[in-house]
Amino acid sequence: MLKHIVIFRLKDDIEPAKKTEVMNAFKSGILALPAVIPCIRQIAVGFNVNADEASDICLESTFDSLDDVKAYAVNPHHVAVAAALKPYVAARSCADFEVE
Repeated sequence: MLKHIVIFRLKDDIEPAKKTEVMNAFKSGILALPAVIPCIRQIAVGFNVNADEASDICLESTFDSLDDVKAYAVNPHHVAVAAALKPYVAARSCADFEVE
């Protein structure tokens, strides 16, 4: 099994109401993906509650293999959700690691 973790920091100049709207739309879009991308074993999106940290969104997902992560990354449904968030992203970080 493989964990795929992605952390996003949104741009500082986004109005708070718009930021909330963007984050909720991203979460809804991501949580809809398992219905159309069967290689997703588990997926969750959380919003940072610690104001001392710079990140805004954490995506955590589980796949059987790195090949499945790569297939997910180019799936048109995932690409559409990611594209909707992209204009608001200041930074993105990702890690993929094996779990037992």
